[in-house]
Amino acid sequence: MGFLPDSAKSNVEASGGGYLNPSRIQSGTSVRFRLLVKEPLCFFEVWGEDMINGGVKPFRFAEEPSPSEIEIEMGDYTRRPGRDGKGLEPVKFAIAVPIYNYDTTKIEIFQLSQKGLIRELDQISQQEDFADILATDFTLGREGAGLTTEYSLRPCPQRTQENAKVEASLKEAIAKGFDMTRLLGGGNPFSAQA
Repeated sequence: MGFLPDSAKSNVEASGGGYLNPSRIQSGTSVRFRLLVKEPLCFFEVWGEDMINGGVKPFRFAEEPSPSEIEIEMGDYTRRPGRDGKGLEPVKFAIAVPIYNYDTTKIEIFQLSQKGLIRELDQISQQEDFADILATDFTLGREGAGLTTEYSLRPCPQRTQENAKVEASLKEAIAKGFDMTRLLGGGNPFSAQA
């Protein structure tokens, strides 16, 4: 039994608002999850900054966008500068897939733009032992920070005793309007309400 009661854990956990984002995993830790679909949503992403209110927002495109398409879609937002301070942050290929996160016991979206992790997930899916990718759990680990960050993605035996809980969580999410394709229009994938 952990030190904190389950009801208090949400007050200290890093939350991604329903997203499992590799860059938000604390160094030296890992997250265990289960994929819920066989094919990811593939898209291109660029981040914009609201220079007046200070917020940031992702802009996603089904196809690789031209600079003019990005400008039109961003409206009042400004494209983020590159890490080196020169030029603009590049458009990145990304994937998203619904998952069951064992740590939060919720349906989340696992979004990746890290090419190494995308390749690793694809390579695992092509191995005979993991032909049914939905019958496998994964652990995603992180070490380091900034430009020295290293991620690890490892398949592991599925927690079949959790099947009923996973299925109930997915049914609940769908009943609330879960639709991952809303990511492309800037909508909330967890609710049909704006």
